[in-house]
Amino acid sequence: MVDLLIFNKAEKEMDGVMIKNTTRSMICMMSVELCVFLLFHNLDLCFTIETISPNELIRDSDSITSLNQTFKLGFFSPGNSSNRYVGIWYNSLPGGRIYIWVANRDNPLTDSSGVLRITNDGKLVVLDGKEEVVWTTNVSVTVNSSRAELLDSGNLVLRAVSSNESSSNSGQILWQSFEHPTDTLLQNMKFGANIRTGEKQVITSWQNTSDPSKGRFHAELEPLNIPQIVIWEGSHRHWRSGPWDGRIFIGVEGMYSESLNGFGLVRDEEEGNVYVTLSYRRKPLYVMYVLSSLGQLSENRFDEEENRWVQDSLMPETECDFYGKCGSFGFCDLSSKPVCICLKGYEPNLIEEWGNGNWSSGCVKRKPFQCEQNRTSSEEGKSDGFLKHERMKVPDLVNWVRSRDLEDCKQTCLLNCSCKAYSYGTGSGCMWWDKDLIDTQVFSTDGVDLYIRVAHSELDEKKSIIHVYIIIVLTGLVVAVICMYIFWRWAMRKRRKTYTGVLVLGKSGNTKKLSDADKLDPELPIFRYDKLEVSTNNFDLANKLGEGGFGSVYMGKLPSGQEIAVKRLSKSSGQGTEEFMNEVVVISKLQHRNLVRLLGCCIEGEEKMLVYEYMPNTSLDAFLFDPKKKELLGWKKCFQIIEGIGRGILYLHRDSRLRVIHRDLKPSNILLDKDLNPKISDFGMARIFGGDEIQANTKRVVGTYGYMSPEYAMEGLFSEKSDVYSFGVLLLEIVSGMRNTGFYFHEESVSLIRHAWKLWNEDKIQMLIDPASYDISREEEILRCIHVGLLCVQEYAKDRPTMSSTISMLTSEISSLPTPRQPAFSGREISSDTDCSNKDCSRNNVSITTLEGR
Repeated sequence: MVDLLIFNKAEKEMDGVMIKNTTRSMICMMSVELCVFLLFHNLDLCFTIETISPNELIRDSDSITSLNQTFKLGFFSPGNSSNRYVGIWYNSLPGGRIYIWVANRDNPLTDSSGVLRITNDGKLVVLDGKEEVVWTTNVSVTVNSSRAELLDSGNLVLRAVSSNESSSNSGQILWQSFEHPTDTLLQNMKFGANIRTGEKQVITSWQNTSDPSKGRFHAELEPLNIPQIVIWEGSHRHWRSGPWDGRIFIGVEGMYSESLNGFGLVRDEEEGNVYVTLSYRRKPLYVMYVLSSLGQLSENRFDEEENRWVQDSLMPETECDFYGKCGSFGFCDLSSKPVCICLKGYEPNLIEEWGNGNWSSGCVKRKPFQCEQNRTSSEEGKSDGFLKHERMKVPDLVNWVRSRDLEDCKQTCLLNCSCKAYSYGTGSGCMWWDKDLIDTQVFSTDGVDLYIRVAHSELDEKKSIIHVYIIIVLTGLVVAVICMYIFWRWAMRKRRKTYTGVLVLGKSGNTKKLSDADKLDPELPIFRYDKLEVSTNNFDLANKLGEGGFGSVYMGKLPSGQEIAVKRLSKSSGQGTEEFMNEVVVISKLQHRNLVRLLGCCIEGEEKMLVYEYMPNTSLDAFLFDPKKKELLGWKKCFQIIEGIGRGILYLHRDSRLRVIHRDLKPSNILLDKDLNPKISDFGMARIFGGDEIQANTKRVVGTYGYMSPEYAMEGLFSEKSDVYSFGVLLLEIVSGMRNTGFYFHEESVSLIRHAWKLWNEDKIQMLIDPASYDISREEEILRCIHVGLLCVQEYAKDRPTMSSTISMLTSEISSLPTPRQPAFSGREISSDTDCSNKDCSRNNVSITTLEGR
């Protein structure tokens, strides 16, 4: 039947052609036969048009392209899904397909039998193999017919087509995808609401990268007197932009550049529309806002010079951006520890919960407002006042009133006893709040002045509180000096004799390992004390880089101009000499691009110092746990740092002259050079293994809690797998941007490992990713790092991979990785003879027969 239809069509076409000679006839017949052959062999035929006409079918293998070739409309299967969807994506940009719109997102096709067409009544529909409608524009069409067109803006429009070209309806837009977005906002798209009809343009996240159905998060514009954008998680607020002041949303830090670049808000009083515009006035040509499955609205632009997508902003980005982080009358400050603080004149509602990091209960007034109580003679005339908070994101649930200036706004609030705070801006006018002050934070830049109402007595107490603080601080300093002097005198009496040789102390028999060929490198330079004293400007505090468990580190400059880092052993430490000697011996034998380089040492009398190459970017933890600095790294650099650390550990375990177990891997012991290349440092606790030695045991556990493997922390057993465990913790910290210890989630104190394992079992592991380093184009690589991290922190050492296997899993695209087993959730405390390396401490209260270098 198909043959007959095809040949009938061919014959009708050939009837209108004048066949001039036999050769031409043969060519035409061969063309027809070739068409039949191609049809029967199901070869993909792709339309290169930008419109869909009535009765025209777009099959699964077909597509249409916008006139300038920027956008393409067709069928696709996202990620690992086998379902088929109709959508629009960028046509020719690198970095994989970026989908901007999906038609049948909640009703996928299960096979490739679907078609896209215009029906007889002018609707654009997607049909499955049974010709049942899975998606439709669902518009009433009163004209003769319609056609669909993919515009150069990425907008799919359905236009009226009339047989009478002079008809007023001809060319009229009946429906457009820009008014029905999925998770993406593009340039020239209007994102807003109609105050009169209640209609809204809402963007809703995907479930995940393989499922475009509606996810947990959606964003919309609230068309209030002062509009703002709100991201919702279900029925709960997740993030908000703060009010619009005529130029910017004042709750988004650093938004002035967006305003200058064409971001704006329009009020159409006649139609009742309020909407955001994204009409950029300059390059880049391609800009989009995407609401991710993690509930983050990101601004992405295509950088033509770098030929890749670049993420310019992310909302929410830090923990302070999440809605109501600090409860009512509390505000969030990233530079503070803890991050939540009560507003002036308020105190924690539940002090114990607040101290434990549960800030959801918020704060309450210390003293009632004067207007709320009956005046007494002593309080007569003392009205309420206001205390100023600078650079603030204003609270939610704002009221607005016309006002001449700041003073007029203040009086308006003062005369209304229900007014709890006010703020005034030239663009926003007078804003005031009569409900609980919630979702406030302090910005490092931008922000507005927020005036908090307090009782008059609070204004007087402000000065007296400062005086109390000064007395407390001075008293504390005096007590601390006295305690330090007593401790120093005790340490001097307990100090052991200075070592006369260079040894790595360990179990019986291990000292001999460094005899003969393994002695201290004779080519290691020995620095004089007076030279180092000059290079560090007499160990000036201004040159101090940091302080560790057994001394301080200073920056210095040699006469040649070379910058150095000088680690000076604390004279008051009774244990540090062991670690000093251990570090000299170990690191003098090691040379690798991912290990810090030892330039020399100094041993003169009681002074013991190590001289290292200078690392201008300090340590990894300075970047990792600071959202602003973490953003500077980006995921690409984070992964390079992960690779570098891994290769450095592999060198210690397998490729160096000595087999070394580091035993104290943590972010503060990973230094970064000027190019942010990682360098493993601090070998004071390292242990050298013999050629046939697999594991060792010690009575004296050294290291940092949170990075020690469970068998080492509890039983003193350590091996290569101990360092693998520490590396796994590092992996999870780099991906999440959170510390393993002191970690809180939903006001519950848990370890980062426990939290990651919980998300893994709930199939929500993407929620562990730090927004500051998230890169949608490298999501699989990030998830692979989490997977490998969980393999490294498994409870039993035999289940953990070797360091070589770990690197192989990270750097190669192995299709399937082993399923991780239960990690170690040790809740027991380390015994009293455990050394803490993150404090300046010295303990000599443990009597042991075998010394272990740390």
